[in-house]
Amino acid sequence: MFNKPVYRDAVAFVAGVATVAAFPPFNLAWLTIFTFAILLWLIHSVSARQAMRHGFAFGLGLFGFGISWVHISLHEYGGTWLPLSVFLTFLLAVYMSFYPALFAYLMVRLQSFKNPYLLVLSAPAIWTLSEWIRGTLFSGFPWLNLGYSQVDTWLVGFAPVFGVYGVSFIVVTLAASIYVFFKYSFCTRWLSLGLLVILLSQGYLLEKEQWVEPYGEPIKASLLQGNVAQLDKFLPEVRPVVMAMYRDMTLNNLESDLIVWPETAIPDFYHTVAGDYIADIKKQIQGSDTDLLIGVPMKQISSEDGRPEYYNSVVTVADSFEIYHKRHLVPLGEYVPMASLLRMLGGIFNVPLSSFSSGGVQPPLNVAGQRAALSVCYEIVFGEELIESVAESTMLVNVSNDGWFGDSLAPHQHFGMARMRIRETARPMLRATNTGITAFIDHRAKVTALAPMFEQHVLTGQLQPVTGVTPYVRHGNKSILALSLALLLLAVAMSYRWRAKL
Repeated sequence: MFNKPVYRDAVAFVAGVATVAAFPPFNLAWLTIFTFAILLWLIHSVSARQAMRHGFAFGLGLFGFGISWVHISLHEYGGTWLPLSVFLTFLLAVYMSFYPALFAYLMVRLQSFKNPYLLVLSAPAIWTLSEWIRGTLFSGFPWLNLGYSQVDTWLVGFAPVFGVYGVSFIVVTLAASIYVFFKYSFCTRWLSLGLLVILLSQGYLLEKEQWVEPYGEPIKASLLQGNVAQLDKFLPEVRPVVMAMYRDMTLNNLESDLIVWPETAIPDFYHTVAGDYIADIKKQIQGSDTDLLIGVPMKQISSEDGRPEYYNSVVTVADSFEIYHKRHLVPLGEYVPMASLLRMLGGIFNVPLSSFSSGGVQPPLNVAGQRAALSVCYEIVFGEELIESVAESTMLVNVSNDGWFGDSLAPHQHFGMARMRIRETARPMLRATNTGITAFIDHRAKVTALAPMFEQHVLTGQLQPVTGVTPYVRHGNKSILALSLALLLLAVAMSYRWRAKL
């Protein structure tokens, strides 16, 4: 039965769908290793063309279900015609599925399955490089990288050394070792079992490693979750209600050292509210020793050509005024490539505030006696960008608004990716969102306080700042990319030598 390509495609598709359950909110982390081993089994004895089909089917199951929430932002909040929003989401899943397809094709072309050692070398190298390319090309979309499924397992111990791509590398290595154990000779089985034991034990030891030390006393913070309906947020009659709500929530929590508002909490530009609204809040909190971080869009006039530039920003209300402008923008959400053409295709290209500029690399902000490395929403998924400001920081602050995606998988997946940034950097995080997930998370990615989703809530707790750097903060993705490339070149050389002997 499974000799027919269409049936093998179906099995690959189901394996891809099942892999989604390894990620939040399901968190069946070890499932990833076994579903990937199934993919290896499906492509081990077929042509390169058939392998590519099976890899594509695996990707279509993984991404078709794993990012199905994209259509919610397109249709419900972007005003796009439902069939068009579903079609665009499908196209994104198709694009992402080409990477597993490429992986499967290259594995067969290298004849990786003819030699167990070649298999264990090539599989993690090719997959890791493909994930990195997907997370970099065309602005990057590193969603559902396999490593993100392991944020609560021993394997996350590799994250402070190699980052999330390194965890993906280990996941695929384990999957390849399991496949080798069941497929090859008795002697090879023991070698694969030994590799499994070594990697799992090393992950366990690394997971216990303390990369940082406490810095000063814990700070008390309050995170504001406004739960403002996304469709109502920018209505003129709703704006003053929202602003009054955040003001009152702030004034009722002045016992905290720091109060954090979510992304674009103020549904208006900073220059229109700075002179009265923010100035009034600043006046009322004087003498309280409370600092504020406020998410607000900003409009600035370019010094070069005098044209206005718009930023998705976070500003401080503290002893000194500092600004963080979001660096990594969401394509087709915060900026529109080829805007004049694409805006004619549907409402999603005309969503509010979709003409932002990038803020570039920026230093941490000074708040509550600490140095906070800021990130806004989507950019928390790009670890190598975040580490450019982490070394000088003592904590992370992420503000977000996942209200665009409703009650779907997206907020949970996003939260898991934010926790991976903590494991990579060993920095605690304050995460303030509009609808959830709002949380206090310590430097080991343990959630110490959590707000209920889709409720107006003030989450108050303590956070222990830290100092010190992990190997990943020093080197970023360079180490795992160099290792993957070296192993791929070695695999190519082994494959060439194997063919020469035939």
